[in-house]
Amino acid sequence: MTGVESPVYEPGHGLLKGRTAVITAAAGAGIGGATARRFLEEGARVLISDAHARRLKECEAELGREFPGAVSAVPCDVTDEAQVRALFDTAAEQHGRLDVVVNNAGLGGTSALVDMTDEQWVRVLDVTLNGTFRCTRTALRHMRDSGGGVIVNNASVVGWRAQAGQAHYAAAKAGVMALTRCAAVEAAAYGVRVNAVSPSLAMHPHLVKVTSAELLEELTAREAFGRYAEPWEVANVIVFLASGYSSYMTGEVVAVSSQHA
Repeated sequence: MTGVESPVYEPGHGLLKGRTAVITAAAGAGIGGATARRFLEEGARVLISDAHARRLKECEAELGREFPGAVSAVPCDVTDEAQVRALFDTAAEQHGRLDVVVNNAGLGGTSALVDMTDEQWVRVLDVTLNGTFRCTRTALRHMRDSGGGVIVNNASVVGWRAQAGQAHYAAAKAGVMALTRCAAVEAAAYGVRVNAVSPSLAMHPHLVKVTSAELLEELTAREAFGRYAEPWEVANVIVFLASGYSSYMTGEVVAVSSQHA
């Protein structure tokens, strides 16, 4: 990390005590994994999910040692409607109700638009936008019947700002923002709040593997603080949106970014 001094990792304050949560794409060192840990630190019972069953099992075991009895796991590919339904049905069966859903699953990639294939376009949108739609729809059905809840979607600053090679990802994330706003209007009648976070550059090992050093350096240089965000800094904002501290917020897309235009 470069630039200003490293941020301080705040301890939990019980903001989600007694809440039950489902978090997708939570097996790893990125925003999903950081969110799962922060939710557990804040007192929530968490059902983590991911399309990668092996990594998910390892993550469940690791978190289970630190937070015994508070974490469970169900593999789920958000492009498969049956798997999405099974995920939320399991959450309801285990906990009796569903208080918070974090739709973190997304897929990126880099390709110039003139070279992009239909398969590349469709795959990114199916995971990132359609997957968020499937999970939001299923979560709303459960929350409508149980009397309320909170949904937090993971968008991106590229949904607002242009970036070469990211047409499919930007379109998907802009769609997540629009879906968030429309879902919030409908969900208010059920006592459900729907918001989104919009991170810029949150560093984790997978991003390093799929992004060139030159591009990472360029993106980092755009940040006002001269550094990338830690995944847990994004997770902190997700905790806020999931907690009672944001009780009058819905349909909002909150930028977690210091990135210059």
